[in-house]
Amino acid sequence: MNTLTTTPLAPLLDRLFAEAEATSPASIPAATALSPEERTRLMRSKTDYLAFYGALKDMPLAVSRETGTLLYMLARGMGARAIVEFGTSFAISTLHLAAALRDNGGGRLITTEFEPSKIARAQANLAAGGLADLVEIRQGDALKTLGADLPDSIDLLLLDGAKALYPEILALVESHLRPGALIIADNADHSPDYLARVRSPASGYLSTPFAEDVELSMRLG
Repeated sequence: MNTLTTTPLAPLLDRLFAEAEATSPASIPAATALSPEERTRLMRSKTDYLAFYGALKDMPLAVSRETGTLLYMLARGMGARAIVEFGTSFAISTLHLAAALRDNGGGRLITTEFEPSKIARAQANLAAGGLADLVEIRQGDALKTLGADLPDSIDLLLLDGAKALYPEILALVESHLRPGALIIADNADHSPDYLARVRSPASGYLSTPFAEDVELSMRLG
């Protein structure tokens, strides 16, 4: 069984990726007003992230097609049943992970998003893809929404929200990560503190950059 490449999910993902590719930052005034230096500062800020990402609420901020396929393959190959995602956006990455859960025989995906309009679009996309029953969307700041009521044993963690918070989110989830759990951090270059953490020999992780913008880590114990 391959939910990812069959109806209704495959054509839905084709449409969502096409829409994401067609959404230019030039069409978002809040994005065009920022210099590259200011954008980098805001992406790495631990205090201004809500305002920054709130201003980009109409942008998909989606993973690439290749990263989406990688997410499905990793979750499917490891037989994941419990997944946590930081940063739902329009649920493109969520759909890939939920498809793996479906093909693994079921499970639970907890994802979190602070922007209500994005949650509404994510819920519609999950329903259209036939995967809503596998996903719990928690609304609010992930520092609070992922601070309690997590599965005892988590197989996979996706970090794709405010980059500056990657170390804090990992700290919240870490005690629940089973040995061999995978952590995928998208655009991790914008979180040097996170990279230093997972790449440290004493960290308890084995970590490597993958492709151009992904850090793939494995929990050792």
